[in-house]
Amino acid sequence: MQTPAPSCQRFAVLILFVLVDVVACAQPGQRGVVRKSPQASPGYTLIAPFGGQQTFLINLDGQVVHSWTTERKPSQAAYLLEDGSLLRTAKIPNSTFNIPGGPAGGIQKISWEGELLWDYMVADDQRLAHHDIEPMPNGNVLVVAWELKSRDEAIAAGRNPATIEHNALWPEMVMEIQPVGKTGGEVVWEWRLWDHLVQSFDKSKSNFGQPAEHPELIDLNYVDRPIADWIHMNSIDYNPQLDQILLCGRTFDEIWVIDHSTTTAEAAKHSGGRYGHGGDMLYRWGNPFAWFAGSPFDQVLFGQHDPHWIPPGLPGAGNILIFNNGSDRDQRSFSTVDELTPPQNQDGNYERSGQGAFGPKTLTWQFKDPDNLFSQRVSGAQRLPNGNTLICSGETGHVFEVARNGTVVWDFHNELGATTQKRQTKGGATTSLGGVAMFRATRYAPDYPAFRARDLSPK
Repeated sequence: MQTPAPSCQRFAVLILFVLVDVVACAQPGQRGVVRKSPQASPGYTLIAPFGGQQTFLINLDGQVVHSWTTERKPSQAAYLLEDGSLLRTAKIPNSTFNIPGGPAGGIQKISWEGELLWDYMVADDQRLAHHDIEPMPNGNVLVVAWELKSRDEAIAAGRNPATIEHNALWPEMVMEIQPVGKTGGEVVWEWRLWDHLVQSFDKSKSNFGQPAEHPELIDLNYVDRPIADWIHMNSIDYNPQLDQILLCGRTFDEIWVIDHSTTTAEAAKHSGGRYGHGGDMLYRWGNPFAWFAGSPFDQVLFGQHDPHWIPPGLPGAGNILIFNNGSDRDQRSFSTVDELTPPQNQDGNYERSGQGAFGPKTLTWQFKDPDNLFSQRVSGAQRLPNGNTLICSGETGHVFEVARNGTVVWDFHNELGATTQKRQTKGGATTSLGGVAMFRATRYAPDYPAFRARDLSPK
């Protein structure tokens, strides 16, 4: 055998170093885009990392093509509107509703060029906007907020006094805000969870009844933790075709649908509106044990985030897509992305067979990768025009796109924004989270109206 020439040896050593470098790049701690295939759905992805004061729009190479810098820190949700403006939540300190991570209070609209167009607050000693907002076709904004109820009010409504901590309870409400001027807004519609309760704890108090007989109501005493934030409603979605709102009760491990076609007065009652049920629940799914229509073994949602209807024109339109977080507490230390087809008739009502839970019993589609996908908090998923699904493992700052068969066709590990490293516990072991966390990520197609005549070259 001939001895390789010195130049060949150097070349071989160079190849070895390259191979070692490639392997190293594939290990934990990787950043940016680590996989991009022709099967990836084209477009630009909006991310709003926690901790910093910038929101970024990136291309499929992970390059920033546009960004917005704001004075207030981002809270959770961010949307790119068709006119190119950014609609976002912002943190407003509030001593009454003091929980790290969730509170927002501020709602801002910022032009493509960075001008603050609207700066509105839902933040006082009685109400605080938190987590998510939803832009509507008419230009209004749906807002999720906590409202304060005293210990006496909670007990009078039938709450078990042993589950009231710090003398307060924070039920949820939804407001539709019409922007007025630069800082004003008119509340044109409201819905309050407090108007749709049932409790079997104290027959001498209001709302007494058997939860299993009232799927349209929320059990005031179903709690997995005795704190004021007893529901933790972390997302909201609107379906203009149905004129319905989809809500997420994280601590109930359920999703809920309510009628938006009601007046505010009808929304406080049990009749009225397009579907005839006022502000009562039209549909609920995920944990029938929350209203005694099943056992704990029937639970299929675990601390979920971002339930939403797949929009018209996309594969699976009308189905509901959910990031099903999972948790060590529930012995489910992995996350899945679940797609379900709600049991809806042509009138938009939801059918239930007998007296049991609402269907479906089986999922339409699921992405599952227990060894690699786990985010106990935040996160989301989005159906893309080519049928792929964009998944945001928010706690780890990992955003990736999968085909219908589960193949990963685009893979991005976020390094934009804050540089602090968070930690997560899984199966008793504490691990470092490599990427910068975010609430969720959204892909916008190249023909999205916001991009017309706009410079999208890497910055």
